[in-house]
Amino acid sequence: MQKLTIAGVDIIAGSRQQIELPVANLYTHTELSMTVKAVRGRKDGPTLFVSAAIHGDEINGVEIVRRLLQHKALRSLRGTLLAIPIVNVHGFLNNSRYLPDGRDLNRSFPGSPKSSLAGRMAHTFLNEVVLKCTHGIDLHTGARHRSNLPQIRADIKDKSTLAMAESFGAPVILHSATRDGSLREIASESNIQVLLYEAGEALRFDEIAIRAGVSGILNVMRQIGMLPASRSKKPKRSSMITGQSTWLRATSSGVLRALVPLGAFVSKGDVLALISDPMGDNSSDVKILASDDGIVIGRTFLPLVYEGDALFHIAKYKANIEEALEQVNAFREAFEPEVYPTADEYDDHPPIAG
Repeated sequence: MQKLTIAGVDIIAGSRQQIELPVANLYTHTELSMTVKAVRGRKDGPTLFVSAAIHGDEINGVEIVRRLLQHKALRSLRGTLLAIPIVNVHGFLNNSRYLPDGRDLNRSFPGSPKSSLAGRMAHTFLNEVVLKCTHGIDLHTGARHRSNLPQIRADIKDKSTLAMAESFGAPVILHSATRDGSLREIASESNIQVLLYEAGEALRFDEIAIRAGVSGILNVMRQIGMLPASRSKKPKRSSMITGQSTWLRATSSGVLRALVPLGAFVSKGDVLALISDPMGDNSSDVKILASDDGIVIGRTFLPLVYEGDALFHIAKYKANIEEALEQVNAFREAFEPEVYPTADEYDDHPPIAG
């Protein structure tokens, strides 16, 4: 097998290893490191990184990685899985999206060993992990008080990336151009195919999003040849593919009363919410209207809003709405647990669909 070395540690075929990448110490001199869990099969295959908590308050991905590493499917692994449960260690410790220097790690790539804290961490992660991979899946959530319907964001103009995205099995695939300084931008420049999985809300566990995330990663690993094909006879879930989305923003300040949930299909002109006077004057209610036909893939859960606040994220979609609605409902049925797991079931890894 081709030699693979991370931080001076050779990753041995047929092994599980934990590598600690040193990052900046706390100002108390407490040492910190970014943990990389390496699982290498006995046979050659792709090298996939799965990263979580690049934004330190986006914790759904941390649990997705934990469950992924426990999954029995990895016994049949070809190639190498590099799982990074917490990339932004400093932000994670502080329940913060950002690093202590106030920078966004996902706008700091490729970084430099002599730049800001964010730049140094980006440089370490990029050179020790990302550039040694052929594929990647980066796990994210919505911001605080905002939740996202499980969705894949990717460059769907690339056929190989689109095939990965479709295999994941999320309800929505949104074509998304790369942003300057993002992990996905720098990876794509190095011909590394990367998916970004968005699901749930910052600082909250979402069981459906977590289960769908684990299942989706395993599906991708099967699609790129890291795992054997699934023996499940269930039909594969298809995704709605869209190239455009838009945010609806508050046109006035007040108390928001949302009328539609995540995953709702809306038509142009539908009333999605009302913004009311907190003093009880209903005559001043402001209606928030859908600007396009589509599906609600993100929304705020904070009822107190200022003029200009982002309220609803609509993925524009004008194809067969009834068929798409069935897809979303099937997705929810597949991942909504009938009974939430006990402590023992969590230890043994909760069953997931797919």
